[in-house]
Amino acid sequence: MIDWSKIKAIVLDRDGVINHDSDAYIKSPVEWIPIAGSLGAIAELNKKFKVAIATNQSGIGRGYYDELVLDAMHQKMISLLAEKNARINHIEFCPHHPDDNCECRKPKTLMLERIANKFDLDPSEIVFVGDSKSDYECAQAFDCPFVLLLTGKGLKTLEKLAGKNIQIEKSLTKLVEAIG
Repeated sequence: MIDWSKIKAIVLDRDGVINHDSDAYIKSPVEWIPIAGSLGAIAELNKKFKVAIATNQSGIGRGYYDELVLDAMHQKMISLLAEKNARINHIEFCPHHPDDNCECRKPKTLMLERIANKFDLDPSEIVFVGDSKSDYECAQAFDCPFVLLLTGKGLKTLEKLAGKNIQIEKSLTKLVEAIG
């Protein structure tokens, strides 16, 4: 189990954790729709932790949208969070296509390394919250605790990670309740 008293930052995957995901990609601010309760959950997390995002955005590398559109999606998220007195302290994203073999695409750890450096934290002081196998593998490689959410791709991921000793929560809201 995670010792929450030692945690200083929560890193969230974006699609499937904060907002609804799509196999066709989230390609515009209109398609960016928060999961019920996720924004309020972030407001609660803000009371105890720094909150960051580490998100693969291969839709950019695939030519489905560009960084200006990604920024517009994030501005929508930031505005909706502000309505809940919530905020994201830092956003890291990988714009690359999976075939680019970059250093930032999860399950590689560069995004988590950058977040840790920004907040001057050790991996043991960060919890990564995600819904995919690559999120889990990224946390494992970075040596930080991981929580699997069953939103987004979480149920499919649960099958892939059967037998692993990981904390599982139904949603970001349920995670906040579990932290207490």
